[in-house]
Amino acid sequence: MKLVTDRIQKGEITPRITLIGAGPGDPDLLTIKGMRALNTADVVLYDALVNEALLNYAPESAVKVFIGKPTDDEAFSQKSVNKLIIDYALNFGHVVRLKSGDPFFFARGYEEIDFAESYSIPSEIIPGISSATGAPSLQKIPMIHKGLSESFWAVSGSDARGNLSADLRKAAASDATVVVLNGLDRVAEIAAVFQSHGKNRLPVAVIENGSTPAERVVVGVADTIAELVEEKKIAAPALLVFGAVVSLHPQFQPIRDFYELIANEGAY
Repeated sequence: MKLVTDRIQKGEITPRITLIGAGPGDPDLLTIKGMRALNTADVVLYDALVNEALLNYAPESAVKVFIGKPTDDEAFSQKSVNKLIIDYALNFGHVVRLKSGDPFFFARGYEEIDFAESYSIPSEIIPGISSATGAPSLQKIPMIHKGLSESFWAVSGSDARGNLSADLRKAAASDATVVVLNGLDRVAEIAAVFQSHGKNRLPVAVIENGSTPAERVVVGVADTIAELVEEKKIAAPALLVFGAVVSLHPQFQPIRDFYELIANEGAY
């Protein structure tokens, strides 16, 4: 540690940390400021959902370290990631922490920066485009639209204890657009929450790998979305969008026609 301290004092190492939002997946959605920060990185620590094409913006000499996502494996725990960031900053200089989406949107960006600042290491945050808004936008699904929605919720599929979020139940009771992250494996259970509020025909979209060449989308209603996800074999990473705004998606037109046909037949 004394050797590291001496190099810092001599100006050979200038520890600093930049936390960058890498966007939803398409490397072209990285911000210009994020690209410029990568250009000066001595070390890049990146997650599983980060497009590795972004590493090309870092100097060839920069150390690139894949740290995956926090798991039960201590090697990838959040605690270990926090320590790695500090170790690399003290030993190499400028550490770029590259996180998918926006680092402060359903991520532990604050925890990592707070830990770095406890060591008095200068830090900077460069926001990114969150998949919560970016992926629906690319599918031409607005969060807010006159006559359909005046607000939107972004909620996690489960709380810290693994239960359905209480906020999800509150959101389902509103007329807002509701985006659910990390909820694909519980889509039937989540849809049931909306059904319990009488929203059986509420439009729903599920977007897999948003903004990437592997992007897929299925559109249905609360009553059918779980079946469609299983039929189309939609896999993570994927997000769910519940709300009247999904009716603006082109794939919803046949569904609208179907229900209108049933309504007309019932009138005779």
